[in-house]
Amino acid sequence: MAKKYVYLFTEGNASMRELLGGKGANLAEMTNLGLPVPQGFTISTEACTQYYEDNRQINPEIQAQILEYIEKMEKVTGKKFGDEENPLLVSVRSGARASMPGMMDTILNLGLNEKVVNVMAKKSGNPRWAWDCYRRFIQMYSDVVMEVGKKYFEQLIDAMKERKGITLDVDLTAEDLAELASQFKAEYKAKIGADFPDDPKEQLFGAIKAVFRSWDNPRANYYRMQNDIPYSWGTAVNVQMMAFGNLGETSGTGVAFTRDPATGEKKLMGEFLMNAQGEDVVAGVRTPMPIAKMQEVMPEVYEQFQQICKTLENHYRDMQDMEFTIEDKKLYMLQTRNGKRTARAAIKIACDLVDEGMIT
Repeated sequence: MAKKYVYLFTEGNASMRELLGGKGANLAEMTNLGLPVPQGFTISTEACTQYYEDNRQINPEIQAQILEYIEKMEKVTGKKFGDEENPLLVSVRSGARASMPGMMDTILNLGLNEKVVNVMAKKSGNPRWAWDCYRRFIQMYSDVVMEVGKKYFEQLIDAMKERKGITLDVDLTAEDLAELASQFKAEYKAKIGADFPDDPKEQLFGAIKAVFRSWDNPRANYYRMQNDIPYSWGTAVNVQMMAFGNLGETSGTGVAFTRDPATGEKKLMGEFLMNAQGEDVVAGVRTPMPIAKMQEVMPEVYEQFQQICKTLENHYRDMQDMEFTIEDKKLYMLQTRNGKRTARAAIKIACDLVDEGMIT
């Protein structure tokens, strides 16, 4: 029996943290709870360890399993990688069993190329969204996988905005973004000496290797040394169907805590941005809105989100830190974990959880 290196979210659970990493185990657990999680699979921490044993190569056996699970994911989602009818786009995220800064940034919109972006533009009737996804993907892939600095792309965006006399990215039109995408690809070729990859499977393997590599980068090694995290643990990789928060004014993305991490008060804390993708919330380019404002903007979604927060708190019996995306008024949960908190909040939350009968 060959060793299993890849798990669908439906095959895992919270107790498999050592194998699936924190993020993968919690995605599996949320899937089991019946919460709206975009489907996908996790490549285990053992695959990462094996990658280093095989001299930083993904061996044929693991490659074959990943390809098999791409097919399973295509069946589950009804979409196909690189397809011109119903293309599947994914995000790729790292997830070690201990939460670690310095690990690889997320890559969104993987699976895009010139053909697919045109299909998306036509089918959605929203070319601006399609080209926005593509230029983000080129930028992230270049930066995270190929280590071409973000700044080169930011300079191109700034030059374009200056030329058009605008200040916000959201004011760029579909034509502007398409032009930026080709400028980005030219920049990539100038820096790397090869064309930007068009084959979704090549893109995926590039991203998976980048996650494995980031386990061994200077920041991650330093953090491990400071916190006694063994090098042998490795990191898992989560490949998940995209949910789009940048589809327009009925979409958005955000982060939230089920209680206030500073004071421990029992109320939702967090922020969200309409018409945005994940990195926009933390990038500080636009000012997010407090989570309570969602009640006015999208009352139904807010109500559903509150229910999910309750479910997660009751299940994990602790304050949760969550990431979510809204795609055209449909809520998707991307992550949950026990939230970090101040000492003062820790005492209040612990006492409250006892009073609520959640813990002894």
